[in-house]
Amino acid sequence: MLVTTRALFLALVAFVAPAAAEAQAPPPAALPTLAPIVEPVTQAVVNISVASETPAVTNPLFRDPRFRQYFDVPATPQATTPIISAGSGVIVDAGGYVLTNHHVVEHAKEIVITLKDGRRVGARLVGSDAATDVALLRINATNLTAIEMGDSDRLKVGDYVIAIGNPFGLGQTVTSGIVSALGRSGLGSEGFEDYIQTDASINPGNSGGPLIALDGKLVGINTAILSPGGGNIGIGFAVPVNIAKAVMAQLISHGEVRRGRLGVVIGDVSPDLAAKVGLGAPKGAVIVGVERSSAAKKAGLEAGDVVVAFNGRPVQGSSDLRNRIGLAEVGVEVTLTIRRGQEERRVPVVIKDTQ
Repeated sequence: MLVTTRALFLALVAFVAPAAAEAQAPPPAALPTLAPIVEPVTQAVVNISVASETPAVTNPLFRDPRFRQYFDVPATPQATTPIISAGSGVIVDAGGYVLTNHHVVEHAKEIVITLKDGRRVGARLVGSDAATDVALLRINATNLTAIEMGDSDRLKVGDYVIAIGNPFGLGQTVTSGIVSALGRSGLGSEGFEDYIQTDASINPGNSGGPLIALDGKLVGINTAILSPGGGNIGIGFAVPVNIAKAVMAQLISHGEVRRGRLGVVIGDVSPDLAAKVGLGAPKGAVIVGVERSSAAKKAGLEAGDVVVAFNGRPVQGSSDLRNRIGLAEVGVEVTLTIRRGQEERRVPVVIKDTQ
């Protein structure tokens, strides 16, 4: 059978057209991923092994010589029991400074850090602050990768964040979530609390690891979880990096945090007071009382003044102001922006020692 020229042409087009269309189709779009953010940051995250001791539990029968004789119990039973625990940390300076939690290294007899490349090095405790749950270690190692610190005051509820740590001693693990709330307090008894709340999975062993923003910068140090069973239920907390930076500076300078004070009693601003002094929202801290012969009294602060900024940074509430005063360097002059009635003033005042 003869094939006409037209039929042959149509058959050729039908064969070539799909192949041509496939060749000209644009490549599929890259899948969304956090890998480019996470990969460089994980080099700064470390695992921390802590050797400590706890008093041994002794049975009263151990004091009976006959009991010790028959049951082969040593005449001098062990006074302490060795404990090995694990946590996380983050390198914040290429010189070897590592931030972690106070509770991770509390009572430590020996601290060993494992780097991302597998190196194990001993760490020295520079200082620790129980009130903020921040500790600073230092290691002697080369070719370290440090994370860049961000500004936790710029965080907003709903911002995406990534938590990295060593949960349950499994090794480096990455989880993600959002900022669920800011300025959380009431988890401890010291009062220097201003936690970031996040739903990024945080479990035992994550403590001391970094909470980072999508620009790869450090915004918090993971510190605690709220869970009756000890596992993640979507409520975790991190110390804001701005607080950690202030603690770090004092630990490097003094080996401890020297609390500052102004000599004021403060409280949160009510909606009625906010309207009275011309604030759009009930933010800031109201001065309820001023101590005699205090730094605040000498600076001219009065009961009823509303502190709206500390060194130019907005004050969110009384706990926020308490943290900033407590972590300010003793002897340094700071500037409080206050509202007295409808008038705004800037008041310089020198931070005094708590002693």
